[in-house]
Amino acid sequence: MSVTPMNIEPSPDAATPRRSLAGCPVHSLREKLRDVGLRPTRQRTSLGWLLFAKGDRHISAEMLYEEAMRARVPVSLATVYNTLHQFTQAGLLRELAVDGAKTYFDTNPSDHHHFFIEGEDRMIDVPSDAIRVAELPALPEGMEVSRVEVIVRLKPKAV
Repeated sequence: MSVTPMNIEPSPDAATPRRSLAGCPVHSLREKLRDVGLRPTRQRTSLGWLLFAKGDRHISAEMLYEEAMRARVPVSLATVYNTLHQFTQAGLLRELAVDGAKTYFDTNPSDHHHFFIEGEDRMIDVPSDAIRVAELPALPEGMEVSRVEVIVRLKPKAV
């Protein structure tokens, strides 16, 4: 069986072709990290791959740590927390505090709202235009609204 290499481009010396990294998910992730001012370390790249490869989702630090362990990514829970907070500060993630002890990180940082399903510890996106906030309270002096987040808590109907 022959394998045909894809994305082959000539190397600078044109003697040896090399594989192009354009379109490579890991290369794209490294570029994304550099674009927001983060050095693409092995751990950030590995955790970023686990976070963003599955599309938009909501994940806790503990859930990501479990995924990392299953994928044999050697990181500590502290490193997972630090990386999630660095990604949040860089604008790659959105932090959602549901309860005092439960925080989720949303891989979709755009403005939108959430349903939180109690008992399942699961979040579902709600489009921002599906909820209208008619009025906000008077703001303390010197403050401005950064964003409004609505989390609608759900539970199964009583039978």
